[in-house]
Amino acid sequence: MLIPRLPIGDTVEFAVDWIEGNFGTFLDFISDQLDFLISGLKDVLLFLPPEIFILGISLLAYFAGKRNIKLAVGTAFGFFLIQNMGLWVLSIETLALVLSSALLTLVIGIPVGILCAKNETLYHVVKPLLDLMQTMPSFVYLIPALIFFGLGNVPGMIATVVFAMPPAIRLTNLGIRQVPKELIEVADAFGSTGWQKLAKVEIPVALPTIMAGVNQCIMLSLSMVVIAAMIGARGLGYQVLFGIQRVDISMGFEAGLAIVIIAVVLDRITQNLSPR
Repeated sequence: MLIPRLPIGDTVEFAVDWIEGNFGTFLDFISDQLDFLISGLKDVLLFLPPEIFILGISLLAYFAGKRNIKLAVGTAFGFFLIQNMGLWVLSIETLALVLSSALLTLVIGIPVGILCAKNETLYHVVKPLLDLMQTMPSFVYLIPALIFFGLGNVPGMIATVVFAMPPAIRLTNLGIRQVPKELIEVADAFGSTGWQKLAKVEIPVALPTIMAGVNQCIMLSLSMVVIAAMIGARGLGYQVLFGIQRVDISMGFEAGLAIVIIAVVLDRITQNLSPR
């Protein structure tokens, strides 16, 4: 007996076409707002002279690292190297895309993680979606992002958000669930409301785990810059992709090195921001 083939791909294609046909105006509005966010952040970062920007991020690394002079010097050296390689503007474009994507991811991911920790039914609904988002090859969801938002930074941002969101949700959920029950009982004994328990007990105790999710979110966002360049996202990823197409080892290596420098700096800063 032959089992008929399930039209899974055709169904997804129909759903994408239906969304595009019925919500095109709304998607254009969302695209404009996200593009404004990315472009605004890029313009602010580029407004600063490179020397001032390097000084500022080095001071941030110094104070975030509990007055770690080695981290500050390493940060300054890394960004001076980026400037020396002539990749400053491309690096700022990448940094703006990564920070915008991470911000949107955390604005969505942290509240969803808290809700999952509070509602077991919601967690069982969200969990398979997170598994799908983490295991689905990133090239697959580039297609609907491209259809909905066209070429440019916005579809790259959407693809990055989908790729980077699962750790933010999972680690926020884990951190809230690991809060000792004794602390919850003490808060209840003092008559705390649900919001008071969340703001003054659960989030402060869970903050190290939540910050680990923030760190992973930023790292995964950076890992998507080359893939996002395939659908028009600008920055260092586009430079790497262009180097691959031209088999230009020098161009590809320098752009890749700049990505690594940004990744290491952001990783060290976010790690040191996490309370112990």
